[in-house]
Amino acid sequence: MGIILDKLALLFLCVICFSFYDSSVISVSCLLLLLIVSSIAEVLRGWRFSWVFPLAYACGCIFLPELACGAPLILYDCLRMKKWWAALPMCATVFRLESFSAIQLLIILAGLFIAAVFYIRVYKLEEQIGSLRSMRDEVTEKNLELDGRNRELADAQDNEVRIATLRERNRIAREIHDNVGHMLTRSLLQSGALIVINKDENMKEPLEELRSTLDSAMTSIRQSVHDLHDDSLDLKMIIEDTASAADDRFTVSLDYDIGSDAPAKVKLCIAGIVKEGVSNAIKHSSGDRLDISVREHPAFYQLLIMDNGSSDKINETGIGLKNMKDRAEGVGGFISFTPSEEGFRVFASIPKNKENV
Repeated sequence: MGIILDKLALLFLCVICFSFYDSSVISVSCLLLLLIVSSIAEVLRGWRFSWVFPLAYACGCIFLPELACGAPLILYDCLRMKKWWAALPMCATVFRLESFSAIQLLIILAGLFIAAVFYIRVYKLEEQIGSLRSMRDEVTEKNLELDGRNRELADAQDNEVRIATLRERNRIAREIHDNVGHMLTRSLLQSGALIVINKDENMKEPLEELRSTLDSAMTSIRQSVHDLHDDSLDLKMIIEDTASAADDRFTVSLDYDIGSDAPAKVKLCIAGIVKEGVSNAIKHSSGDRLDISVREHPAFYQLLIMDNGSSDKINETGIGLKNMKDRAEGVGGFISFTPSEEGFRVFASIPKNKENV
């Protein structure tokens, strides 16, 4: 808005300067040309060659000195476009001063001075705006960086809590297995022995009920221990720990996308194949990159282990590869080994079915 007011003020001075000519045709024609050139310069200001129009107007002053009455507005446009030299041809009118009256010369000089003052004010304002934008961008960048660090800290804390929870579940499962489980097993054996040596028919039924109760308790405890152990299996952490063993030789890339509700059998199968695959890569691969991809699809789980070491033959009778194959087949899955000059590839696919639950 300030620039429009500046241009209107300069245009008013130019109109006054043009009004001193006796010929209204010259005044109106020059004024219209000035308006057209200034408007085009404003509309095309971002264009690379927008300065051509003010330069053409300035060159026209050499042949038609009356055009110099619009010099203040043309100079202002040139200064805003950072092309001040485009207004220099208007200086040729100093050799045609007889075309202007003293008042016109005074108005033109005053207008040029005002145009320079207006530009300096606008230039300082643009500098301040640019500085404020830089500060805003810097603050925004710092805030984004801070948010990223806060998220990382929150994720780290959540991970620590999750790891602590899993460790506590494992500890509880071990305590139940080692203490309660063993005591129930001993009680079952003792009740069985009592049933064998018992001669009193009246005690036979109570002893059978006692044994049945202990057996039910043992089954419940065993199921609880298995559930705690299955829930405490963190497949991603297991794979990351396994992959970290190859960091000294390989640049390891892990692409993990499996939900936490994956069956324990599937987790154990994938973990075992990854451990064997990484171990084989460390022992036999000549490459320096190891890619591990574990993904969950609507109907199956997919595992891909690939290194860039040269390998054009394979011995599928090896113990390691046979173990991986047995693990995959144990959950109804399929596994393939593909050697090539570009590297060695292990691909496994495990279907989602009730047997894996």
